[in-house]
Parts: sequence; C-alpha cells; structure tokens
Amino acid sequence: MSKTLNVGMIGYGFMGRAHSNAYRQVGQFFPSSYRVVLKAACARDAAKVKPFADQWGYESIETDWRKLVERKDIDVIDICTPNNLHKEIAVAAAANKKMILCEKPLAMNGIEGKEMVDAVEKAGVANMVWYNYRRIPAVTLAKRLIDEGKLGRIFHYRAKFLQDWTIKADLPQGGQGLWRLDVAAAGSGVSGDLLAHCIDTAIWLNGDMSSICSMTETFVKERLHTLTGKVEKVGIDDACIFMGKFNNGSLANFESTRYARGHKALYTFEINGENMSLFWDLHDLHRLQVFDYRDEGKIRGWKSVHVTDNSPDHPYMDKWWVPGLAIGYDASFTHQVADFITALEKGERPLPDFRDAQRTQLVLDAILDSAKNGNWVQVKQV
Repeated sequence: MSKTLNVGMIGYGFMGRAHSNAYRQVGQFFPSSYRVVLKAACARDAAKVKPFADQWGYESIETDWRKLVERKDIDVIDICTPNNLHKEIAVAAAANKKMILCEKPLAMNGIEGKEMVDAVEKAGVANMVWYNYRRIPAVTLAKRLIDEGKLGRIFHYRAKFLQDWTIKADLPQGGQGLWRLDVAAAGSGVSGDLLAHCIDTAIWLNGDMSSICSMTETFVKERLHTLTGKVEKVGIDDACIFMGKFNNGSLANFESTRYARGHKALYTFEINGENMSLFWDLHDLHRLQVFDYRDEGKIRGWKSVHVTDNSPDHPYMDKWWVPGLAIGYDASFTHQVADFITALEKGERPLPDFRDAQRTQLVLDAILDSAKNGNWVQVKQV
C-alpha cells in the first residue's frame, strides 16, 4: 500500500514549474512506496497562484506561507522563493516538523545557512537543496569514474557558467522576475546564482575547497528599482572570476558572468587527472567527453560517450527510454525527487542536504570576502 507525500509549494515561477513537473513525472518513471500529491501552492497574489495551481494540479492555494507550514495535511515544504526568504521559511517549516526541499543557494550567507542546518537537524526532518545538475546522467557518470579511481590523482578543476541577459543598462532591478538583480533579495549576483551550481558540482566530484582568491565586477552601477520607482545602486556582482585550491591539492579555476554576449546558459566543467580527463557541457548534456591516457597510443584521444544506455552502467537511464534516446534538463529534477524518496525509503540522508549545501555557501562567502578585500581567503569548513 502506497504512502502519500503531500507537497506544499511556495513560489510559482520558473523553478516552481520545474519542481512541479518533477513531482508529476517521478511516479511514472521511478515507482516507489510513495505517491506524491500536489497538495497546495502558495504565493502572495491569489490571482497569480490560482492559475498556476490549476495548471499543475495542486488541490488548493494559500497566500500566506506561515499558514502553509502549519497545515497538518502537508508533509513537504518546497521553497522556491527569493533567497532572502529561505531561512525564515525553512526554520518555521522545521519547527512544524515538515520535510523541506529548498532552492539554491541555501541562504543569503553562511550565518543564515548555519541557522537552517541547526533547525532541520534539531527537528530531525529530512531536507534537501535543489542542486539538480548532480542528477544529469553524464555528470553522475563522471562521479562514478572519479570514485572508482579512474582519473588517478586530480590536478585541475575548471568550470564556467556564462549568460548574457542583463547587459542592457535600462533593465530594472527588483520585483518578480528581476529579484536576482536586487542584493536585498538575492544576497549576491552571479556568484550565488550561477557559480553556486558549479561549486556544488565541484565539491561533489572533487572534495572541499581550502582557499580562494576572487574578483567581481558590477558593470551597470545603477538601475531603476521596480519596487521603489527610484534609480538605486546595484549591489550584486555581474561577473565573478576566482581561482583556488581543493583539499586534495588540485587547482581550481572558475568564471561566471551575465555579460557574455551570445551565451544563454553555457555551463561547462573539465577535470584533469593523471590518467584521465573529463569534460561536460550543459548544451550537450547527454554526452561525457573522456580522454584516457591508458588507451593504446595509436587510438588515444578524446571520445564522446553518449550517456543513454538503459543499463546500470549509465545512471538513471534504465528508467527511461531505449539506448540512444536522450533525456533533457527537466529530468534532472525528476531524478532529484526520485533520490529524495529513495532516501526516505532507506532511512538515509537525502543529498545534498542543508549541511552539504552549507559547504557551497561557505565558498560563496569566501568569494565575496576575497573580492571585497583583494586577498586570498581560507574557506571555512562545515
């Protein structure tokens, strides 16, 4: 007999849609002992959240998240709000013994992140952060190869995440759709929005970072604020570059920007080991590029592995289609929900949980600290 997992969603934007789709898909492709029920969608504007709830099949709506976290018929709170609301909602949800799925980054800073970690661990509730790129099969395959020791000693990890949507100087900041440009709502710019994904993946694949040195730039210094109607200083970073070192001795090189004309979501990473190198590109997400130095010399070179085989060799793909048929970005969220449910069934920690995500949060703190003071910064450890 299946158990219900009643979801309360806070937020109805891009991520609210991505998560709702995952909840609706997971039972079709990853059968389990749980039946996911979209119980309630919550946002301040009833006129906007009601059509969202109707479209995705939520049974009810709320306009006050405090009422949602107190409802007895809700098991899971999914936080899809601007970053400045994460802590308050998560702490309240934990106090009401709700399981929590929270969008990234975990919080506005490491201090808030610590409060969130303490709250969920004190309450003993399952929790997870939506670092979904871990769940793309090619990326998960890279993790397996590293864990199997195929790369040997790792020397370099480099990543970039490039966009171009904020180049226009007349683009306003603040409010729905543009809160990522408002430091009061976001806490940071491309570092927390884009590099957070890169850093989480890097820590998952290559371990914790020990020290970093960064620089940031805000190209447009002032923008009209949609909430105040005034031209105000822009407090977020438009671009960020940092180098660093991992605890295993390998070197890091990261870049993110919203000012790379021609790029909408170019996320790539490359790992160089003594025996093997790996390269992955979000624009070709179903392929993992592999160079194995141990191959016979006359045929040694980069090869493109099409990660679509429906066998246990290719993560998650045995649940989808026949070999050769690719899945997309949306499937990474479905995989995350599936892994969350599997963890519940096994009585394990769903990862990345708040404590895991706090490791990324502390790197983000170090990035902003280094950029502000122009020096090397030691990354605090969880």
